[in-house]
Amino acid sequence: MKFTANSPEEYIAKLPKERKEVFIKLRDTINKNIPSGFEECINYGMIGYVVPKSVYPAGYHADPSLPLPFANIASQKNFIALYHMGIYSDPDMLKWFQTEYAQHCKYKLDMGKSCIRFKRMDDIPFDLIAKLMGKMTPKDWINRYESSLK
Repeated sequence: MKFTANSPEEYIAKLPKERKEVFIKLRDTINKNIPSGFEECINYGMIGYVVPKSVYPAGYHADPSLPLPFANIASQKNFIALYHMGIYSDPDMLKWFQTEYAQHCKYKLDMGKSCIRFKRMDDIPFDLIAKLMGKMTPKDWINRYESSLK
């Protein structure tokens, strides 16, 4: 599902109505639980959560003009996606998430390296996502990111 948006609100306004309510709930869950210091924006054509350049001036190594990405949410063709760099970069966090997911959802976890795919709108574990979002501060993420570059 490709479309352009200049703000999270514009992104949501362009969603199909059958996804809008769930997507808003996912965004609200993230915004209520993500540690302070991350900033919501549009990046990579999705709603993103980044460490702003005012906090981490070096930015993203692949394109230093961009802030350091941490998480994104997107409405894709067949699913809603949550991209989370913490579960990608931290094996302990990934293991925790995989174990907890099985206790919160009826269906099998569908994920790639950092992408969690929700194909069933009625089986999104909002309480688990709330806990996941609170597990890594911007400082934690910067430290993990910098150590991976060395």
